[in-house]
Amino acid sequence: MRETIINLETVNPIEFFGVNNGKLDILKRKFPLLKILSRGTQLKLSGAPEQVDGAKEKIDLIVQYLERNGHMSENYFEQILGGDDAETVDNFVERNPNDILVFGPNGKTVRARTANQKRLVTAAEKNDVVFAIGPAGTGKTYTAVAMAVRALKNKGVKKIILTRPAVEAGESLGFLPGDLKEKIDPYLRPLYDALDDMIPADKLGYYMSTRTIEIAPLAYMRGRTLDNCFIILDEAQNATDLQLKMFLTRIGANAKAIITGDLTQVDLPKNQKSGLAKASKILRNIDGIGYIELDEEDVVRHKLVKAILKAYDKENQREMELEEAEKKERRERREYYRERDRERE
Repeated sequence: MRETIINLETVNPIEFFGVNNGKLDILKRKFPLLKILSRGTQLKLSGAPEQVDGAKEKIDLIVQYLERNGHMSENYFEQILGGDDAETVDNFVERNPNDILVFGPNGKTVRARTANQKRLVTAAEKNDVVFAIGPAGTGKTYTAVAMAVRALKNKGVKKIILTRPAVEAGESLGFLPGDLKEKIDPYLRPLYDALDDMIPADKLGYYMSTRTIEIAPLAYMRGRTLDNCFIILDEAQNATDLQLKMFLTRIGANAKAIITGDLTQVDLPKNQKSGLAKASKILRNIDGIGYIELDEEDVVRHKLVKAILKAYDKENQREMELEEAEKKERRERREYYRERDRERE
């Protein structure tokens, strides 16, 4: 048996233990063989030496993170306690201050949080065009916008252009009141939200008024040549083959483009195919074009989002297997009747 006491004086105890000790309960569930007691700013661990050492190592990483950022969600808290591989641990350790992509209003730091988000940043630094494919909540758009804002602040580009296909996700917005901009803005709201996190309101307003930052539907890109720009095509799964080809051929000199999308959430009419799957497949091996695939482990929204995505994936797999079984049964039935007809003849 070993006992060790960890002092938490450098962090806010409420941030460490959580509201109503929610995070402390997570810690106890992750290490059920340890006796864990909290008193004030101290945490006492008792148990087998290897268990105590393992828990202390994870707790030290959490303390380091809280010292840097001041806050850690329960989702993050649980993620670091459950991650044993080097990449997961590296996400929470301050290896390099350059990991910060941009400083937002009120000192907020925006950085790539997961291993695949870091790969996205690296891919965008090495390539002029990057495809980032993955489910909702994996930070594709947010990370891409942060890189665009960083490039603008560092004078690497002169403009940021953010675009989306104006496709309705099961709702009809065409009869909303207002002019064209007011009708289109709901489609582009997530892009505005990301920018609000990274640029002070007055400066963002100035950038928008001078068209240094431009947010527009994909259809508005036709006929343009986009030089000295950082361009993001968001929700690219809702772009047709022709639209995606049109977008990719707009890229001009000294420009970078990131194309983000989720192939499981295509909102195009049934008679139209998404161009994203085809483009990411046929362009993947071209020098200067990168491809990053994110998954449920990169979800940085509420912890339930990850569980929701896994449940849908499981159900989709079940439906595909059922559909294949039905097709096989139909084929066998047809073959049976053909064989029977041949025997009668």
